[in-house]
Amino acid sequence: MNAPKARRHREILALIADGPVHTHDDLASALAARGISASQGTLSRDLRELGVVKTPAGYALPTRPQIAREADAELAGAIAQFLVDVRTAQHLVVLRTRPGSASALAQFLDAARWPDIVGTIAGDDTIFAATQDPASAVAVLQRLESL
Repeated sequence: MNAPKARRHREILALIADGPVHTHDDLASALAARGISASQGTLSRDLRELGVVKTPAGYALPTRPQIAREADAELAGAIAQFLVDVRTAQHLVVLRTRPGSASALAQFLDAARWPDIVGTIAGDDTIFAATQDPASAVAVLQRLESL
């Protein structure tokens, strides 16, 4: 997934979560206000890919398990593309990436919203993912390795 599409998907989910969105036109206008241009066909594909459903009250977000699966699938692709090494250091998970790739991978990791990760900090080729405790760091490491 390219960066503009990933950003568009994040913004669509945020807009629907913030309040009722009833039509493609409403969605396109709200995205335009955030600096994102998208055709009706693109929005239709995005909504389908995101699992968004149309209800009498407007568009509704997909269930959390579906979001988690899609975010993990995107994260797995980013890991395959960018990750060089991963290890733990106490309550931190330290991810080494290709030069210039840490920020992109951190965005995918943040989007996955894993409950064990408190937050991430990305440099040029290193990401620190903070967890609550060393056991959580090990769980995150194992989950990353399984992707």
